[in-house]
Amino acid sequence: MFRNVLVAALMVSAAPAFANDSVAELGTGGLILSRSDAVTMKSEDLYISPEKVTVDYVFRNDTDKNVNAIVAFPMPDIEGDPNEMPAIPNDQSDNFLGFEVTIDGVGVKPELEQKAFALGIDISADLKAQNVPLYPFGDAVNAALAKLPPAVVADWVDRGIIIEDSADDGSGFKTSYAPFWQLRSTYWWRSTFPAGKDVRVSHRYKPSVGGTSSVSFFYDGKFQGQYDAYKTKYCMDDAFEGAVRKAVKENADGYPQYYESRIAYILTTGGNWASGSIGKFKLTIDKGNPKALVSFCGDNVRKVGPTTFEMTADDFYPERDIDILILNPAESSN
Repeated sequence: MFRNVLVAALMVSAAPAFANDSVAELGTGGLILSRSDAVTMKSEDLYISPEKVTVDYVFRNDTDKNVNAIVAFPMPDIEGDPNEMPAIPNDQSDNFLGFEVTIDGVGVKPELEQKAFALGIDISADLKAQNVPLYPFGDAVNAALAKLPPAVVADWVDRGIIIEDSADDGSGFKTSYAPFWQLRSTYWWRSTFPAGKDVRVSHRYKPSVGGTSSVSFFYDGKFQGQYDAYKTKYCMDDAFEGAVRKAVKENADGYPQYYESRIAYILTTGGNWASGSIGKFKLTIDKGNPKALVSFCGDNVRKVGPTTFEMTADDFYPERDIDILILNPAESSN
């Protein structure tokens, strides 16, 4: 189980300056197999940075018969709420994380299964009947909603499918409507695991990096605000807190010139295999800027290079997911 804390520097070369309110990160993880009784996960090599997540697996079918199975990659659920904008790497595409997969080095084109829900009810058919994309962000969905007949608008507002989102464009308030449904997306493909052989599966995507424009747990020279929740979630210990006190410089308003970035990785799906554990597990966190600080839970984390930190384990059973907190120095403090 993850326990210890790593205090290190992490590079966030392309992280934007966030607005005053928090931008939520979307928790994303690894692969799920439909037939886990015959296939074991020999190894998982997981690399996480704010720029990309790569996962290299070695699966093995230890039986004497080939196993045909569906392999799935659940994308994070997206809530179409204009008041709760999540961090989405590509908000104009169904493949909003840029997911890619290879099997034994050969690229695979997976199927995409998508469904939309409002109040727990599948409303996918309603959206398709009005030529409204299921993906709740981007220019295409806004254009489609603007063309809805008034009767459909009234019905969808009553059913919690859309919500009024009026704004002043400089010439007065304009009434428009925004998606309020939830999108569930899963990439999947059929795969054969030959008897007694290893199969190497690799996938990569750009993570959803949430954050705030300042530090939500330390201000006015004190640990407060989100401190209690963060201490548990990110395993902030005395060493990390000491590093925060030392590194954070306060401006004239008493607020630190740092901002948060957060990454969530759902690791617990890695236990969905015949052995119930991962034979050999390696986690690598990439770093870059020595002025940034990072805290997350992990056992026996060690520095293995100028920009990388690593944790390894044998017969690893993932008991909790990985949550990474990064404090990035603002440009003015570089």
